Amino acid sequence: MRTYDLTPFYRSTVGFDRFFSLLDQATADGSPGYPPYNIERTGENTYRISVAVSGFSQGELSIVAKENTLTIKGEKTANQNGKDSSEVLYRGIAARAFERAFQLADFVVVKNASLENGLLHVDLVREIPEAKKPRSIPITSTAQAPLVVDGSAEKAAA
Repeated sequence: MRTYDLTPFYRSTVGFDRFFSLLDQATADGSPGYPPYNIERTGENTYRISVAVSGFSQGELSIVAKENTLTIKGEKTANQNGKDSSEVLYRGIAARAFERAFQLADFVVVKNASLENGLLHVDLVREIPEAKKPRSIPITSTAQAPLVVDGSAEKAAA
């Protein structure tokens, strides 16, 4: 696989360090594939992240949104007091702990999270403040002729 050295860009740009850090993370090897997830665009400014978390209960999952990072963690709790006395002969259903982090764009906030049929759905909305939205600037016309100042009248008054 190709590796790219983005160090020269860090030296010659200002304010793009977060962008290049994201590129470094995206091209890094060994990114875990567990659990699988989908990212959907459900509207013009709405998104949904769906994570397959079969076998996890609501209490074993946590969602934290901090700055521009959304982190989803899952941690299985051990059987309390030998509650499950059966012996597992083959474990094909993954029950290992996981942590998935998603980088969110500016003004994207988490609105809702729900767990149904083994899928954790996180709904996101991009809410752009009024001050940041594009606004229309009216164009005015100045039809008046420019004002000419006659210097001879000022000399006569003096």
